[in-house]
Amino acid sequence: MRAGGAVDRAAEPERIYRARYGRFLRVAVAIMRDERLAEEAVHDGFVRALRHRRGFAERGSLEAWLWRIVVNEARRRIAAERQTVFLEPAALAEAAIAPSNGHREGGALEALVGALPERQRLALFLRYYADLDYEAIAEALGVKPGTVAATLHAAHSSLRRALLEVER
Repeated sequence: MRAGGAVDRAAEPERIYRARYGRFLRVAVAIMRDERLAEEAVHDGFVRALRHRRGFAERGSLEAWLWRIVVNEARRRIAAERQTVFLEPAALAEAAIAPSNGHREGGALEALVGALPERQRLALFLRYYADLDYEAIAEALGVKPGTVAATLHAAHSSLRRALLEVER
């Protein structure tokens, strides 16, 4: 706070970084599948945000703007390093039924999520890893809240269908 009770706008990104770092990191790890690279993406995303904070038009929430920057930084790094892996449907099914002590591997669901279209994956990560509501996800992805609802519905349906196919 500044004198007179005004909020120090310059300190707000740092406050969000400190308060939500774990969530930003979880989403970046989910996108990148590498914790070290995800840490760098979160850090560089916040550095980019601080350098360009005048670009924040204050039409939405600052946190959603920061989410968009961090998600885009993770996506940019993946594209630059060509770390995305596309699995054939047979490989997905094999991964999903590979037993480990009688239980499915956690990697099987990861593989199924990895096969979803990018917008569906990002919406899932922001909803379940970052615990953002539909409005914040919409701002972070640059879409309308109704699109978020439809995207999450499509992702859930695709995963449900894929899991039922694997069980057969």
